[in-house]
Amino acid sequence: MLSSKIAINHEEFILLREYIQQECGIVVGDEKVYLIESRLARLVVETGCNSFKEFYLKAKSDVTKKLRDKIVDAMTTNETLWFRDMKPWTIIKDVLIPKFFDDLKNGRKQKITIWSAACSTGQEPYSLAMLLDEAIRRDGRVNKSQFSILGTDISPSALYMAISGRYNTIAMSRGMLPGYKEKYFNDADGVSEIKPEIKQMVVYKQFNLQHDFTKIPNCDLIFCRNVAIYFSPEFKKELFKKIHSKLFVDGYFFIGSTESLIGYSTDYEQLEYQRGVYYKPKK
Repeated sequence: MLSSKIAINHEEFILLREYIQQECGIVVGDEKVYLIESRLARLVVETGCNSFKEFYLKAKSDVTKKLRDKIVDAMTTNETLWFRDMKPWTIIKDVLIPKFFDDLKNGRKQKITIWSAACSTGQEPYSLAMLLDEAIRRDGRVNKSQFSILGTDISPSALYMAISGRYNTIAMSRGMLPGYKEKYFNDADGVSEIKPEIKQMVVYKQFNLQHDFTKIPNCDLIFCRNVAIYFSPEFKKELFKKIHSKLFVDGYFFIGSTESLIGYSTDYEQLEYQRGVYYKPKK
């Protein structure tokens, strides 16, 4: 345990708060002193530091960025579930997948590119892959090679779990649709592993949303849900502008059910379907 002598002081809190915002965009409020102390205490001990300031200086001087990655892991909330907030998935199933299939079959598109930004441990892109697989099998005239799904996250540990495609009983119980576990997972020793044919549909990469989007492909569909709530108003504006630059003119964009573009972007047109909301670029 962290010695009671190594409590975080105000100066250390300010230093680490600014470091966290600089490195991953997360805004830590003045009232979150305990959050930083509790989430980073173990790392302070593991790195042999005698104070949070010494720990901060070690992180700043670490050219390998390994300590930075550990701090990001500790501070990011990898809260996710399968088919989170059903309304977007209803839109995808009823509206977007039929449109994508029609575009492919009629030659308007050669490939559909999808990006799940801040995908955490992979439930969102895998949920999409399962829906697509089901629709492809039912249709029979399009194939998986015509879809490209990219999942990105800043957290190395979250991506490790996503790439492994292995989930415990608790993770599997959160949001999974009836019949999908039996259809798309192999079970062994209390762990469910997503089947190779679904796993192969998704490519995962580490990516910081603060960075340049040059390496992100132009997309037909982008998810960036339940992450902008942690960012500053200035960064939200920048983020939504960068996402807009990566959407095809006939592309679509989803944010979280508790999030809004109001006050942050006027580049999108809001669409609705069965009380669910999604967006497309304004022409």
